[in-house]
Amino acid sequence: MSGKADTIYEAHPPPHIPVDPAVLPPQLKLSEAQQALYDEVLKHFDRDDYVLPGVENGSLTEDEKFWLSCECLLRYVHEEYGFLIHDLSIASQASYSSNRFIRAIKWASAQAAIKRLEETLKWRREYGIYDLITASHVEPEAVTGKMIIWGYDADNRPALYLRPSKQNTEESIRQVHYVVWALERLTELMGPGVETLALMVDFADRAKNPSLGQARTVLNILQTHYPERLGRALVVNVPFLVNAFFKLITPFIDPLTRPKLRFNPNCLGEGLFTPDQLISEWGGSAHVEYVHERYWDPLVRMCAERREKLWEKWRERGAKVGVREWDVKCAIELEGKEEGPAEPCAEVVPSA
Repeated sequence: MSGKADTIYEAHPPPHIPVDPAVLPPQLKLSEAQQALYDEVLKHFDRDDYVLPGVENGSLTEDEKFWLSCECLLRYVHEEYGFLIHDLSIASQASYSSNRFIRAIKWASAQAAIKRLEETLKWRREYGIYDLITASHVEPEAVTGKMIIWGYDADNRPALYLRPSKQNTEESIRQVHYVVWALERLTELMGPGVETLALMVDFADRAKNPSLGQARTVLNILQTHYPERLGRALVVNVPFLVNAFFKLITPFIDPLTRPKLRFNPNCLGEGLFTPDQLISEWGGSAHVEYVHERYWDPLVRMCAERREKLWEKWRERGAKVGVREWDVKCAIELEGKEEGPAEPCAEVVPSA
């Protein structure tokens, strides 16, 4: 591809994923013990009189009920759901890549999961997820294209490209807000059964690494409040100083995340991306040029429209805690087709 006619300026919507809503993904197939733990956590948050402890106006908002999906609760439930990953083949492990909190953090009880969920609910309020961190607030960080959402990997994960050489602002909390804003948008662009993202970091053109303090702040947010959202992290053009920086921060990266971090991969040769979904700087055929005026507003609008569809389908399913993301996203994927009756949150697999 060459020439202006082939230049791409806007982010792509989520790819079409053929789905059968009745065929649940692996992360929703639970043993009897896992289902019991999930039910206990759901019962806690789904009470009519539930109040988030230690805060004013502790009743859950619609935003918070929406966030507390079936899959979200499952991410926090119990270590028994985590041991499976160590006993599977490589191919089977890939199919379990969506078991986020349950694999990332080994909970000993439902009460521990509830505690962690409440900590994140409080953090989301205090950090400004629902009010402060808006597109207009973070837009000054976006004008040079130092971080762009574009394309999807071979597993339909949305890709987030970081290009530190295009850094345009001094280190500040707003830079971290921009990362969080992007994470929230990426979750909106995930299709049925997709719960992780592909992080692409290019240190070309003498890019500088962030300070150790800021790196630790971002890592703490990712691992505490967005655990197992990372499907793969690919890094290219790593100079000596940046390589030394990665060695410094590696001790702060949780053990389950470290294997997902790879340097100088062959994205096409290894089947990680198709050429049309990989930007040309990474060896793909997509000639993506960042022009802020042509990229930003369409991205914000696309995510807002996607969010409205998610909310619409969630409200149709009761607008309550524990609605399955799978059902909501399948309904969008199958828009216009007749939908079947509601099913339990997860398929229960009898214990051996």
